[in-house]
Amino acid sequence: MRNNKTREVALSGLLFALAMALSFMESAITPLLGLLPGVKIGLANIVVMYALFFMGFPQALTLTVLKALFVALTRGVTAGLLSLCGGLLSVLVMWLLYQLPRRPTYFILSVCGALGHNIGQLIAASFLLSSALALTYAPILIVCGLGMGLVTSSSLAALLPALGRMGFSTQPKNIKKNS
Repeated sequence: MRNNKTREVALSGLLFALAMALSFMESAITPLLGLLPGVKIGLANIVVMYALFFMGFPQALTLTVLKALFVALTRGVTAGLLSLCGGLLSVLVMWLLYQLPRRPTYFILSVCGALGHNIGQLIAASFLLSSALALTYAPILIVCGLGMGLVTSSSLAALLPALGRMGFSTQPKNIKKNS
């Protein structure tokens, strides 16, 4: 039993490090892609999705909070708050959808998670600005969220066979029991 807990803690640490590396890499390449302001691919969200589907809700939530703290430390408090609000709503949306009797595809979960992330950030920005003006950017982020959700779900699906060969769990965890 202790070996499983140790393995889970080590895997969580590796996933956090991977999420930070992907976040850093994404920050470096996003300007080169010519994306609209505020639009990101969401590479670190692939790691959060893996944690949610294959380790459980508590691990995904922990990664989301740690990711937001890292953003706050490296990009400022405002960016950290936006990351936290977007990340929490994203994980919550995916977790709620995962509870449905007929489990949605990774594509649906990823797109809904991306949309939840964008909406969470827009709501937080509205509070920070004391204005609903930030919500006028919602249509752009919704369209972009659809595309980025496709990218992250496709990336996760492409990585799962390799992760399975390396000994990582690729059997969805019944996260209903973890909540």
